[in-house]
Amino acid sequence: MPHLKVKPFDTATIEEKVAHSTVMTSFATSMTSSDMVIGVEHKGEEFLLQLKPDEKAYLLKYDKVTRPLKVNILKEALGMVSEALNLEVLSSNIALSNTKAALSSEYFKKIEDFENIDYPKEKVSVEVGFGSGRHLLYQAEKNPDTLFIGLEIHTPSAQQVLKQIELQGIENIWVVNYDARLFLEMLPSNLCTQIFVHFPVPWDKKPQRRVISKSFLAESMRVLHKEGRLELRTDSDNYFWYSLETFFSVPKTEVEVRKNEALEVTSKYEARWLRQEKDIYDVYVKCTQDSEEKESRLDFNFNDVKYTKGIEERLPKKALVFDGYFVHFERIFKQVDGSLFIKCAFGSFDRPEHKYILLSHGGCRYFVSLPVRTMVNYEAHQKLAEQLMLTEG
Repeated sequence: MPHLKVKPFDTATIEEKVAHSTVMTSFATSMTSSDMVIGVEHKGEEFLLQLKPDEKAYLLKYDKVTRPLKVNILKEALGMVSEALNLEVLSSNIALSNTKAALSSEYFKKIEDFENIDYPKEKVSVEVGFGSGRHLLYQAEKNPDTLFIGLEIHTPSAQQVLKQIELQGIENIWVVNYDARLFLEMLPSNLCTQIFVHFPVPWDKKPQRRVISKSFLAESMRVLHKEGRLELRTDSDNYFWYSLETFFSVPKTEVEVRKNEALEVTSKYEARWLRQEKDIYDVYVKCTQDSEEKESRLDFNFNDVKYTKGIEERLPKKALVFDGYFVHFERIFKQVDGSLFIKCAFGSFDRPEHKYILLSHGGCRYFVSLPVRTMVNYEAHQKLAEQLMLTEG
């Protein structure tokens, strides 16, 4: 990713130059190391740059948590900050590129987009962990009246499918690079016709990481409309029996099981397993009733939270672990006026949020964007606010 290596310089001059800059908005120093962050606003994007001092060279680079999607914006900002600070550049990789940024396709959707989004088709189906995308692409081409939302946490796989969508001219797929267990919370009730979970990772040694669970089943049944169904396909005996146990643990359910069902399209891995005469199981869970609309009014504002003297010393140094979520104040950067940039991790153990909180005498907010509006994030947010409200004594 873009960065500059620059000759060591007097960082005491940064604060004054920020005050007269058209791109730099703030400057803060770590309370536990020599690292610094520089707030930047450029082309409508707000983000941080990191400055890491070293005896031979200082590293000016992107901040992973706040970086903009468009890499060229980041490169331009690095160049502008370097010029504003009169830095002597020793090495650089910020040459501008005409190629598209990864995941910049119109068919790529961020999790935040689903807080208020219009669905272009009446029918909606979801595929969890689409891998190579062969099944997802086939279904979308075969069913042009249905919007297919493909979920994949492996970024290279998501990029490859986005390329195929454009090459094949398919217009009814959205790709989401996010964990399905949290994503379903963003969908309205009774929206979907089908939810495909094909060959999920068995996680035999870490069953808590499995996609299929009681909570995933409950969210799937809420998101599916009446007569819609969740479709699991697996080659794992353990996962098959575990899933059956999970599906039958709820008070009322309608389950259909098939073995070695031949589908119209198969992945390269499935083809290999079939050649090995390995059993493949299909489990279909039908939604038997419509659900009430999901409560979506989750307030992620900090309202009355403001900086109080010494709060940076009182915040817990270790992660606080609760039932189903955690909060961790990882690093604190302090500005001259006393305002704090607090780097946090919180929420789900498997797919945590990483955010900065800007805490000042005038108030408190997430920097740059709000967390994803899931219940687990909301519970973690309340704990964050509770810790930030701690007063002296």
